[in-house]
Amino acid sequence: MVNATFRANFPEFADLTAYPNSQLDFWASVAEKMVVKCVWDDMYENGVMLYVAHELVLARQNVQAAAVGGLPGQGGGIASSKTVGSVSVNYDPNSTTEKNAGWWNLTNYGKQFYRLTQIFGAGCIQL
Repeated sequence: MVNATFRANFPEFADLTAYPNSQLDFWASVAEKMVVKCVWDDMYENGVMLYVAHELVLARQNVQAAAVGGLPGQGGGIASSKTVGSVSVNYDPNSTTEKNAGWWNLTNYGKQFYRLTQIFGAGCIQL
């Protein structure tokens, strides 16, 4: 995966300070071993890029936690409610998560990646 291609397809990761090339290279090297090319075929690079985007978001959350004195790497979940002052918002995490996707549900990129793994893993299906 070439960093310029990744950043063109995912312009939200254009900030080289927040998302340095070394971090993209690291996660791309992992993704290239985890995404099976013969299964993904011509969608292989798409799978690698979604995998990398997922990991970059999680890594950025760790950086932000550390920047305010928190512990990076602490697990969290999908919040189902939030209160700020007298305003409260609730969301139904079940409506926006992929069943059995586990930690892939922590980012939109992970959900997209997981959904595609289910499609490619199923083989050809006609309805």
